Amino acid sequence: MNGAPGSTNDLNSDLGFGSVVSRESRNRLLNRDGSFNVKRSGLGVLESLSPYHWMMSTTWPRFLAAAMLLFVLMNAIFAVVYMACGPGALSGASAVTPGERFAEDFFFSVHTLATIGYGTMAPRSLAANIAVSLEAVTGLLGFSIVTGAVFARFARPSAKILFSNRAVIAPFGSGTAFMFRIANQRATQLVGMEAKVMYTRRRAAGGRDYVPLPLEREKVVFFPLAWTIVHPITESSPLHGATSESLSGEDAEILVLLGGFDEVSSQTVQARSSYKVEEIAFGKTFRSMFTPNDESDSISVDLRRIHDIELAGG
Repeated sequence: MNGAPGSTNDLNSDLGFGSVVSRESRNRLLNRDGSFNVKRSGLGVLESLSPYHWMMSTTWPRFLAAAMLLFVLMNAIFAVVYMACGPGALSGASAVTPGERFAEDFFFSVHTLATIGYGTMAPRSLAANIAVSLEAVTGLLGFSIVTGAVFARFARPSAKILFSNRAVIAPFGSGTAFMFRIANQRATQLVGMEAKVMYTRRRAAGGRDYVPLPLEREKVVFFPLAWTIVHPITESSPLHGATSESLSGEDAEILVLLGGFDEVSSQTVQARSSYKVEEIAFGKTFRSMFTPNDESDSISVDLRRIHDIELAGG
């Protein structure tokens, strides 16, 4: 497996994680959610700052929370600016104490930024009019950026593939096989789904081997229901004769890459995951996900059963 430098075996010696990571890392290379288990450091705040990529990759709750926080912060800043313009800068203002003035100026800023314009307050001094002009431009740019980010998040194609929590090594044909299940959580149709599975283990001399696992079926034309991905364990398979103890001793990990064509967006989508030894059940098999449907002739599967396993032959 180790091969001489420049040999064809080098093609399976690294998938892009780097030789140092492959040699020294004791953690999983790929998290269950598909993210890479890598932390980047050494860059300054401005060098590593990428607002657009953060807005595209963060979760919806975090995105909305950041947008609301930015909205409040921006209005608070302009409220301070209006207060600095002086007591008579805004006509219609009635607040007396500093706290009341800040609250009044804050909500005036909200009306200005959102172009609500109730008309109860208006800028009167030159400084206040300049501040309103700056806020109007800021509001237009800010709402354009947020609107574009929201549209881009909705328009960006993404796969929502559900992986079984555990893989199994179960009887298959006259031998055994490594299996795991996937299902499409979205109502959209994926076609041309292709799976690639890679087995990685630590070498005794250091570094890692990356061995492709041949599958019973590497591609399905249609993916309307669930798909059990099967690697038959033959004598040439790195999983031949494997036990929980042997896989743990090799620090084994099985990497999964899926790709398919989304009919709605007309673009290719991908999903990734991996299985460590503690997530592989030996001598178990998956329970059926199909459910009887007496009301129609359609086929029904219960996605809640995708993780259910049972003793093989039980």
